[in-house]
Amino acid sequence: MARILVSTYMVRYPLGGMLSWALQYALGFHRLGHEVFLLERASYTDACFDPQRQQMTDDCRTGYAIVHDLLERFGLEQRLVFEDINGDVFGMNKTELSELFRSADLLVDTGNHGAWLEQAKEAGIPSVLIEGEPGFTQIRMEQEAENGQVSNEFDYYYSNGANIGTQNTTAPNAGRDWHHVFNPVDTELFQMSVPPADAHFTTVMNWQSHKPICYKGQCYGQKDVEFAHFMDLPKHVTVSLEVAAAGKVPKQELQSSGWRLRQAHQVTHSFDEYRRYINASMGEFSVSKNVFVATRNGWFSDRSAAYLASGRPVVLQDTGFSDHLPCGEGLFAVANVDEAAQALEEIVGDYSRHARRAREIAESYLDARMLMQGVANHVGL
Repeated sequence: MARILVSTYMVRYPLGGMLSWALQYALGFHRLGHEVFLLERASYTDACFDPQRQQMTDDCRTGYAIVHDLLERFGLEQRLVFEDINGDVFGMNKTELSELFRSADLLVDTGNHGAWLEQAKEAGIPSVLIEGEPGFTQIRMEQEAENGQVSNEFDYYYSNGANIGTQNTTAPNAGRDWHHVFNPVDTELFQMSVPPADAHFTTVMNWQSHKPICYKGQCYGQKDVEFAHFMDLPKHVTVSLEVAAAGKVPKQELQSSGWRLRQAHQVTHSFDEYRRYINASMGEFSVSKNVFVATRNGWFSDRSAAYLASGRPVVLQDTGFSDHLPCGEGLFAVANVDEAAQALEEIVGDYSRHARRAREIAESYLDARMLMQGVANHVGL
């Protein structure tokens, strides 16, 4: 058994989708028998979203309480450490925190951008970066190098983009040796169930999660860019399509095109509500971020993994993940409206078969315990 420190992103944005994404990594190591601690640090002002007041703030106590309560279900509530912008530490005192690093075997950074890297180096423990924004991350690293900035240096580099570092993507490798791991899903946490009779195909998305990024004369955008290619999809299918979106959403255009709309925060205000929303769905249709599609970097969604584990078939815009995951039954990789419409109609034509296959794909390719075992083996734990 190893002591693994997972540097993550939960307290700062304690909504269902983010909590679910981060939890899968921790549970993967935890279910393998490792001693897992979750570490997080606010490195700038107004870093924490308060879901009760719907605003960003320096006061992170609400987020800490939400994450603490969620981790209590798994016996991990005493292993949550958070440092706020003032340097105040929640979960243990600073002496205990220093001892934690001295006794740890590995630091895995999944979403805190090297915030604890200095402590890991001082303690002499190896560090792993698992980055979830393939293409964007490598371009940013390249730009930092061009500008003379020093990027964080980890001992091992992993990407959620299965094509990063290969000839199958146009994304740069930023001079790193990239290994690959899909966003994991805990298949004990998401269980297969029968959807309600009035279920829709749904998704949860941020219309624009960050600004476009430009590299070598090309600018890469977000899901808003790609959704435009599928705006008319509801007019080509007999199934009902719903999108729960956050950000500057073109509500009138979506509704006039036949989309059902929900506000993303309504269906993700807690981890349980997020899981209920997936269970209340027939399946998922979603686009991918423009940078993922344009560079064909092989990214696959943590949210889609949760749909699959719940026995909900997924139709997802292809990023190159079809090179690595079985598609055509339970999971469909699509490039345009015609392919998406055909996939959706095929699913409803034999729903039980596609639902079973969805679950099988999650178990065989995306299970958190299996994927984190691969990481642990690679770093020598």
